[in-house]
Order: sequence, then structure tokens, then C-alpha cells
Amino acid sequence: MMESGKDNGTKLTGQRRVGLLYDERMCKHENLHDGYHPETPNRIRSIWNKLQSTGITQRCVILDAKEAEDKNILSVHSKKHVNFIKKISSESDSRRLKTASKFDSIYFNEGSSEAAYLAAGSAIEVVERVASREFNSAFAIVRPPGHHAEREEPMGFCLFNNVAIAATYLLEERPELGIKKILIVDWDIHHGNGTQKMFWNDSRVLFFSVHRHENGGFYPASDDGFYTMVGEGAGAGYNINVPWENGRCGDADYFAVWDHILLPVAKEFNPDMIIVSAGFDAAIGDPLGGCRVSPFGYSVLLKKLMNFAEGRIALILEGGYNLDSIAKSAHACVEVLLEDEPIVGSSEAYPFESTWRVIQAVRQELSCFWPTLANELPQKLISQIAPPPHTLISSSDSETEDDKGRQNSDLAELLQDVIKPLSELKVDADHKIGDMNYWRTELSDIYIWYASYGSNMWNSRFLCYIAGGQVEGMKIPCSGSLDKALPKAIVWKTFPCHTFFGREASHTWGPGGVAFLNPVETSQYKTHMCLYQISMEQFNDILFQENGLSIDTGSPLLDIATLNAISEKEFNSQEVKDGWYGNVVYLGKEQDIPIVTITCSLADIEGFKSGKLPLRAPNEAYTKTLIKGLVEGKQLSEGEAIAYIEAASKSLICR
Repeated sequence: MMESGKDNGTKLTGQRRVGLLYDERMCKHENLHDGYHPETPNRIRSIWNKLQSTGITQRCVILDAKEAEDKNILSVHSKKHVNFIKKISSESDSRRLKTASKFDSIYFNEGSSEAAYLAAGSAIEVVERVASREFNSAFAIVRPPGHHAEREEPMGFCLFNNVAIAATYLLEERPELGIKKILIVDWDIHHGNGTQKMFWNDSRVLFFSVHRHENGGFYPASDDGFYTMVGEGAGAGYNINVPWENGRCGDADYFAVWDHILLPVAKEFNPDMIIVSAGFDAAIGDPLGGCRVSPFGYSVLLKKLMNFAEGRIALILEGGYNLDSIAKSAHACVEVLLEDEPIVGSSEAYPFESTWRVIQAVRQELSCFWPTLANELPQKLISQIAPPPHTLISSSDSETEDDKGRQNSDLAELLQDVIKPLSELKVDADHKIGDMNYWRTELSDIYIWYASYGSNMWNSRFLCYIAGGQVEGMKIPCSGSLDKALPKAIVWKTFPCHTFFGREASHTWGPGGVAFLNPVETSQYKTHMCLYQISMEQFNDILFQENGLSIDTGSPLLDIATLNAISEKEFNSQEVKDGWYGNVVYLGKEQDIPIVTITCSLADIEGFKSGKLPLRAPNEAYTKTLIKGLVEGKQLSEGEAIAYIEAASKSLICR
């Protein structure tokens, strides 16, 4: 058995030699202004605690973290960027906060610089140890993550691009180790945009990324992750993107991608070493990922890769925001690195139809570079599909598609809808399946006014929530409501309350803030709202879509009892869902019909006030939609609408 503790630098013999690198100093990087921020120090602590509690650290060699040297970071980042990250922690807290607001999903504190240098240096350390054959494999449990960081700027929680720095170090600084070709596998749920750009013209690195994309609507919300992005020049064909069209992808979907894209190409490429951008946010229960890869699934994916490069693999942590899932998934991977034995387990599920469609598109796009992908897949194979994912493509302005309650579901429950066809489900003899939606019949004849103060002020945008589809500027389509009847009436009113814009980015509109309402009556502000007379059934379908839920839900979010409870006083509110727009606010009556709107929770309001949540001006597309609503609704001229929006963008929340 290997010794744990500090590495003595000797070459090891016997069972597979695995290095582990963890350093508590990387926990000093923390968002002190947002206690709920997903990129928390507890991410790496949870992994380390899991490995220690199971005794697996006793079978590995524990490596010391080292800070990267500037010259190595400069191999992929600009001098301006390196100096910026080096000095940011020495700035005042207010200066750091202001600086962070200029970037996409970034925060800084006094520990950020050290953590960034340690993460990059630790990535170099593990790849060098594996490349030199001192270890068969290694895992760097590091943060902040790196794969979104680009040459000139940080983004998406990432400060330095750890994997790109480490790979370039081997290729440029250590040629004597014989690493001439590197396969980078990025299985993080988000596209590794930064890593892709750094090796775009380089045939020495085969970059492979499988990620949620949804036509550019999923973070980082661009076309960079589409399958047509294959590299240029010498790197043409050496950049492979597998862009999921939807969430809920699981083990079977990933296995199919490995078997029919990655593994055939890897065999032809024949890498000298593999580096895994090991994000675990595609895991079951992750609040940002919305997919459902199991620990067993990750172990199989890794095991399949060990057939290449003589098993020389270095894992470098990226994302993963469910502490239980990230710990179990990482543990499963370390077990694979240690044990050169068959994995026990199986998956009875089939991939989604959309998965086969994406696989075939990727194979066709890359077949001119990799002949092994030229043959069409057998019809018998691609006809084996799972039912469509129950979670529809999110039309929500929220960053998280899947509600937090889903985190507590166990594996069997999550796989149920894939493994078993609907015909096998047993329903109580006294109830038919259709009865689960009894509430729709009850609420279809009860009408309310839905008051919109954001993008839904524009009638064409609002109708996307009724009929489905999207308008110009939207990144992804809406599913629409079950009842697609048009509003019975449309009127405009103003209300004495405050509208503001917040959040870094949204799935629907990309980077930039979206509109929220502070549900407090105040004569200091006047908010224009477009009122749509719709049924409570339709309003619930809008609530589902606004909060990233499927409309196939067995109970309403707003029922008659809740509506009656908040209707006692204007500006009463009730949080019916933990989401960006889960708080229903009562605004009074029009023609004796209740007026309601939706906004964020009161806790989020306080977060915006304190600075824990960011206030952000809307982007151009969202702004144009607001202007169209106000102008076409004959409320304001275009100039007045622009001034109205600018005032809301600059103002702080009324206290």
C-alpha cells in the first residue's frame, strides 16, 4: 500500500501510482458579498473530506501545491491579464467589487490572487508528475476553476486557465518528457470557451468538449460551443464540440458520445497524455447543470479513457456545485485511477433522440478530418431512444434551469422516466393519469390580470409564453402554455413601485441584467405595466416557464387559496417557488379582477440592496424589447422609453 502524506519524490512501484493535490489555501478565494454563491470553498473541501473519510487518500501520494511562475502563465495569458490577477487582491474591497462588476460572473477578494496562482501551479505539478511517469495518474483538486478564462480576461468563475497553462507547459517547457500530443477532455457542463481559443490553431492538442449549448442559450451563451467550430489552420479538425440541445442528459447520453465520437477519434489521434477538465456540474442534482450523470457514469467515462496514452491521465477540477454530487463523483474517479479492474455496474437507459441527432451532426462535420467517423450509424442503434426529457428547454430569465429541490432526488428516482416506458407506470385504480392535472380544469375558467413590467410588456414577446417560440434577441424558445388562447383583454396601468435590473446574465437574453420589481409601494417611483387578462391556468404555465420548469406539473404554483390570501392588501406577496421569478405580488383589481405580477424573493431584494447580488443594466436586445413594449403600447415615445429604462438601470433599489 502506498504511503500517504508528503511526497518524497521517489518513483513508485507496484499498484497504480496516483497523486492527489489539495491545499487549503485555495479556500481563501471566496465571495464575501454573496453567501449563496455556488463557487464556494466548500466545493474542494467536500471532495477532500470524502476522500479522507473513505481512506482513499491512504492509497495515494499527497502532493504539495505550488504557485505557478509568471512565465508559464504568460504562455496562454497576456501580460496585462497576469499583472491584473496578481495585483487584484491588494486592492481595497470596494475597488475589487467595482472591478469584478465589469466582468462576466467573476468575484475577487484578498485571497483570490494566491488561489489563482496555486490552482495554475498545481495543474502544472500534476501533469508534470504524470508525464515524467512518476505517477500513472493524478488529480488536482483546485479552485478557482479555469476553462472559461480567456487570454485577456477572467470569466465564468475562472481567473487563470489552469488546463491550458499545464498543457502548454508540457509542450513548450518540457520536450524531454516526450509529450508531443495531448488530448484535453472537457466534460464540464459548460463549454470550455477559453481552452478552445487557446489551442484553436494547434494540432498538438485535440480539444474535446461535451456541454449544454441549446443554440447558444446556455452559459457561456455564444456560438463558440457549436459543432461547426472545428479549429482553423493547423488546428482544423482538432477542436470537437458536442453541444447538447437540452438538459437532463445522463449516463447513456455520455456513453454514446464516448463510443461514437471521442473514442474512435482518440484512437486515431493516439495521444501521449490525457488531461481532463473535470467539472462535475453535469452530475445528478447540480443546481447549475440540470443534467444527471451518476458517479458510476463518471467512472465509466474515465475508465474508457484509460485505454489511451498508457493510462497517463491528469484530472484537473473545473465546475460542480452540488457538494454531495461533486464529492461522490470525484471519489468514483479516484477509485478508477487506483484500480485497474473492470467497473461493476450497468446502465439500462437509452440516450435521448436529441443525443443521437447531435452525435450524427458532429460525425458528419468532422468526417473529413477523421475518416473513422465517416460511416453512418446503424438505424437499429439510433432508434434506441429514451422518452423526451421532462424538463423542457428553459425560457426562464434564471441562470438555473432546474429547481433546487431536485438536488435531493436519488439516482433511482431520477432515472425512472428514462428506464421505464410510460406504459409500465402503475397508477392508483381510483385515479387516471389525466387526473393529475385536475387543477387545470379548475383554474381554466378563473381569470386574473397578469401585469408585466419587463420584456413581456411587448405583446409579441408575451405571446411566446402562450403560443411558444421566440422573438428577435432571445437565445432560446419558449415551450408555450397548454391553453394557447389569446388574452381576453390588454390594458396599461402605472403603479407606485420601483423597477430595477439585476443579475449578471440570463439563459433567455445572455449577458446583462433583467427586470425585477421591488414589491413596496412608494410614490417616489412610477412603473409602467402591461396587463393581460388570462386564466389562472395560463398564468401558472407562465410561472413554470419563468422559473425553468416543465409545464407537465401535477399541481399549480398559484392556487385559489394563495390568491385569496395575498388579495387582502395591495403589494402583498407570496413566494410560491424558489426561483428568480417565484414571488407572486398582488397589485389590486381592474374591473373587479385581481392584478398580479411576479418578481424575485424578498431575500433576493435584500441581496440586491446589500450588493450580494449584482445590479446590471440590460443588454441591447433586452432593452429593444422593453422599448417596443412601451412604444407600441402607446405609453411613451422612443426617447422617453430610453430615458425611462436608463433611469431604472442607474437607480438603486428604494429602501
